[in-house]
Amino acid sequence: MHFGWYDRRVRRVRDLSCGDARIYVEVEVRRVLCRSCGHVKREQLAFLADNPFYTKRFAIYVGRRCRQATIKDIAQELKLDWDSVKILEMQYMRAQLAKAGTPGPKAIGIDEISIRKGHNYRIVVSDLIRRRPIWFGGEDRSEASMSKFYAWLGEKKSSRIRLAVMDMWKPFRMATQAHAAQAAILFDKFHVMRHLGEALDTVRKSEYARLQGRERRYIKGQKYTLLSRKENLTLEGRKSLKVLLAANKRLNTAYVLKESFGELWSYEREGWARRFFENWRASLKWQRLKPYEKFAEMIDRHWDGIAAYCRPENKVSLGFVEGLNNKIRVIQRRAYGLRNEEYLRLKVLTCMLPPL
Repeated sequence: MHFGWYDRRVRRVRDLSCGDARIYVEVEVRRVLCRSCGHVKREQLAFLADNPFYTKRFAIYVGRRCRQATIKDIAQELKLDWDSVKILEMQYMRAQLAKAGTPGPKAIGIDEISIRKGHNYRIVVSDLIRRRPIWFGGEDRSEASMSKFYAWLGEKKSSRIRLAVMDMWKPFRMATQAHAAQAAILFDKFHVMRHLGEALDTVRKSEYARLQGRERRYIKGQKYTLLSRKENLTLEGRKSLKVLLAANKRLNTAYVLKESFGELWSYEREGWARRFFENWRASLKWQRLKPYEKFAEMIDRHWDGIAAYCRPENKVSLGFVEGLNNKIRVIQRRAYGLRNEEYLRLKVLTCMLPPL
């Protein structure tokens, strides 16, 4: 490479403050003309961030602070403009991903999140062993969008996946069977129980419509009391639940059946799990619980994906995907009104990574 003229320019860059004093560093940066390509090259200084108006340690500080607070709060605290803070945080998150390296998961969790109104979804794939999200993308919940993950991961690494945890959405299952045929498919317990919760809520609504006058007062406003697990209720909630179940026999039966169904995931042999399910389904007879009967039919159709949890090699933390969803909802609330999808992608992928 042949260089022609060069000049020096003094650049003022922001560094970490000391007490209440803002610190700036003035440095000379050389620029040279490359005769080979005809472009002007700027001297690279190791202590400068990607944004040359700030040092690396200042950018890292901004990125760390943004893990606990909003961009607006950090901008006010450091007396920076909003866009500068966002750019520095995105640089910090990209550095986190680069340090984490390329994933090679053995067990993955697949779920979708809504990024805005109108059924606009993106798919999130997590490494269930390392307990961190590894991919965020797609245009919707289709098989084509799910296939993009396997294309990104590559054929060699896709062939090493031994377990895929997902909900009962058919496109996810079809894409996994096409690109990682050796992987066992396991339906997520929390999504299954959500379907059962919806069946219980349908029973609650039908009972409210059936009853008249004062008899309705026990049911009104008790949706989340019924859907919550008993150990998660407050003392007041437990009292309300006790009164409700004593006042309505049909809801009492539906609630007991809902609570007992969770035992299905405690069995270590598929035969025992199947016997439990058959007994549970048999107890629906004469109960007039049509939503529960439909739920039992759905479980029967998807039995292989539920029974897979009985195998010792498939014992993974099923709560991680649900916990990640809650974390993503918090991220979305804090970034309310921010339309930058790349920013959301970086926030999701780095939310479980250690700070730099």
